[in-house]
Amino acid sequence: MASHTTGDGGIPPRDAAAKGLKRVMTLGGHYGLRNYTVKDLRDQKGKRVLVETLCFSAEEAAAAQEAGIDTMKVRFDPKAPQSSAEIRRAAPHVFMAFSVPLVAAATPAEAVRIGYDAMALGADAIMCQWAPRFVEAAAEAGIPVQGHAGLVPRRSTWTGGLRAVGKTLDEAVKIYSDIKALENAGAYAVEVEVIPEELLREISKRTSLLTSSIGGGAGGDIQFLFADDILGNTAPPYPRHSKQYRNLHRMKEEMQRERVAGFREFVDDVRTGRFPGPEHVIKASGGLIEDFTAALEKLAERKV
Repeated sequence: MASHTTGDGGIPPRDAAAKGLKRVMTLGGHYGLRNYTVKDLRDQKGKRVLVETLCFSAEEAAAAQEAGIDTMKVRFDPKAPQSSAEIRRAAPHVFMAFSVPLVAAATPAEAVRIGYDAMALGADAIMCQWAPRFVEAAAEAGIPVQGHAGLVPRRSTWTGGLRAVGKTLDEAVKIYSDIKALENAGAYAVEVEVIPEELLREISKRTSLLTSSIGGGAGGDIQFLFADDILGNTAPPYPRHSKQYRNLHRMKEEMQRERVAGFREFVDDVRTGRFPGPEHVIKASGGLIEDFTAALEKLAERKV
């Protein structure tokens, strides 16, 4: 086989196997090591609940990988892919789906192109809010696709706004039909957002898709929560379905107060003459300044 960029961090094959990592070639043509393949994930259905997050920075992604996260999502902007690429490099061994913008594709052909662009950067799959015919085109092209059902925020006008859905029989049947349509289109998974836990449990039994629950309780195959919620990156109020395991927002506020205090002390020191002090400056050696000024005077005389 031809030599490609491995993305394996220099891990020897035996060590990779001991860590449960599998050697893969991405759709972009690069070798790498992953904790899961699509087949592995599908084989887990009904056996155990996987854990998923969406990270917004390389630091978060590296931390999630070290913590043992199973799968990860990353927002992908086709016009500015650098951020997604950095996150991919930060967590090279985690199965990662790039979340593509709903409005980025206006035709099935564009959906395939965007999917290929994501996979070329090292994505293991894409996550989308596209219609089934777009999903079918991407899946037919060999791109693993995760769809979206339940509350689809960018389509929330059709379900009455940003609220829980599936609480009536008509809504419940519609969600099931949407998921079966994605299944028939060739998706491997579906993110299901803010629906009753019992409903998601019943739907999960009736679809071959991996169901990723965000606000759907424990009824899915994957438990999904944004890194912002897990880490408490933002100020309250928080979504009801979320849980904050840390309060980085409070830490960031404290850091900002410390930044302001530091700048104020610097300004005050400069204005009052306390900075720079003797310990911060370089003193000229004896006679240097006298020799320097004398040399300047000679230069001036020559010009005259």
